[in-house]
Amino acid sequence: MKRLGMALLAVALLVTAAGPAMAQGHLRYGVQAGLLMPVSDYNTVDKMGFIGGVGATYWLPGTGNIGVRADVSYSSTAHKSPATGNTKIIGGMASFVYALQPASAPARFMLTGGVGFYSLDFGGTSPTQSKLGFGGGAAVAFKLGPSSTRLVVATRYTSVATDGTSRLNFVPITVGLSFGK
Repeated sequence: MKRLGMALLAVALLVTAAGPAMAQGHLRYGVQAGLLMPVSDYNTVDKMGFIGGVGATYWLPGTGNIGVRADVSYSSTAHKSPATGNTKIIGGMASFVYALQPASAPARFMLTGGVGFYSLDFGGTSPTQSKLGFGGGAAVAFKLGPSSTRLVVATRYTSVATDGTSRLNFVPITVGLSFGK
């Protein structure tokens, strides 16, 4: 949990410090929470769990529909019986974002793809692993009245390397709020 707090603080400081330098583009930031569904081999050992996180998207100047996104998340899934314990994943992902509609649309569909770095804790006697991963997904952002706040529903297939030959594959389904310009 200490690492997650430090990561969230780092993201908040970066967003605050980078604001004036990004005056020509648009910055949106937000929070999200939802379900994490293990797939493939991960599904054979763990049950569905939860995920929560923060993120920010910088929409590049002059494009309106191309952006760069950074996310930090924490998730936990419980082991299936007869095993006990849980798997905890703390990580961050940097992604490219492509919006299919303009920012003024009441519902804005977006596609994402990127790479990330994750800390995997399988509980028990297994040592924590720090590994690279990748992901791709989609989101839809709904305007909430006349303000710039949006309700965002998102999913992203994510695959993270592990020690050995297997990968940790999961699909988070999140709901969140997005703020900013």
